[in-house]
Amino acid sequence: MKTHFLKVEKTARYCTLGEMNEQTKSIWIVCHGYGQLAPYFIDKFKALDDGKTLIVAPEALSRFYLEGFSGRVGATWMTKEERERDIEDYVEYLEKLYIEITQGFPASQFKLNILGFSQGVATVCRWAVGKKKNFDKLVLWAGIFPPDLNTDFQFSMETFQERNVFIVYGDRDPLLKEEHLKEIELLGSKFKNLKVIIFNGKHEINEQVLKQINI
Repeated sequence: MKTHFLKVEKTARYCTLGEMNEQTKSIWIVCHGYGQLAPYFIDKFKALDDGKTLIVAPEALSRFYLEGFSGRVGATWMTKEERERDIEDYVEYLEKLYIEITQGFPASQFKLNILGFSQGVATVCRWAVGKKKNFDKLVLWAGIFPPDLNTDFQFSMETFQERNVFIVYGDRDPLLKEEHLKEIELLGSKFKNLKVIIFNGKHEINEQVLKQINI
């Protein structure tokens, strides 16, 4: 048996709050977690919609039924099956989306802020590093840097030394294990501008923390 691969065109869905125009001062690209969908995820960022901000929520390319063969639908950025190719696909997807929404506007006009939630944390990290994005803020919400950045993208801590990097999680998040908390502590010794924010809550986006980060 031989396994073959064929590049095909796929229609991706993304949602926005705000408009990209001459008054836009800030762009937030926010990537959802496992099993979520962009139209519902972007609702959590209404607090950032101030008339001068564009919020963009890309949706992962693979959808599935959350339970059985009908009912609620979610999306995932990747699985263990053909992992590397899925990563390549979504990195290219996010880059194409970024180019489309900023076309015709100089990068000096706006600040680029990138947020990943849960599974979306690894997603935004791979895009930011792989495409060397010149972002202002990187927010890792309920997740940490994926270990493959060291090898797959020749990741260097110096890449983020002059950037604003936030790690955010709820103090009752059941998905964050002890090893994750130890790694967060270790990262704090390596990143000059790393800020760790712990809020009272679970595996969720907290509006007050969003406002705090957006200042």
